[in-house]
Amino acid sequence: MFGNIGWGEFMVLLVAALVILGPERLPGAVSWVTKSLRQVREYASGASQQLKDELGPEFEDLRKPLSDLNQLRGMTPRAVITKHLLDGDDSILTGNFDKPTSVSFDKSGTKAVSADPSTPTPPQNKPLAAGERPPIDLDAT
Repeated sequence: MFGNIGWGEFMVLLVAALVILGPERLPGAVSWVTKSLRQVREYASGASQQLKDELGPEFEDLRKPLSDLNQLRGMTPRAVITKHLLDGDDSILTGNFDKPTSVSFDKSGTKAVSADPSTPTPPQNKPLAAGERPPIDLDAT
């Protein structure tokens, strides 16, 4: 119930209650609040149990649309893509691939990472010399 309240907010509420109620009445107020919350929780669970007893198996039929609605609330575009297109595997979206990587360094100390140790690292881009023509990839043109 109070999952959103952090320690800072709790301390502010405690200090405010101490100032407003005073040290004499604060313990009685805390016990009254805890008893009231416990009673409300018991009423809610009793009402839910009574409804479940009266409706019997039809109670689950009422709960199914609510659970479907809760699932729809959690459906973000990323969750939909992960669930329906990627069969629950979100490694493509997060970048967590399970391929082993190896790190190697060339003579100048530049780091090159390859997914497979047997795969050569791509050549480093070097500036062209004066009058040198750039390489052309015939497959790309």
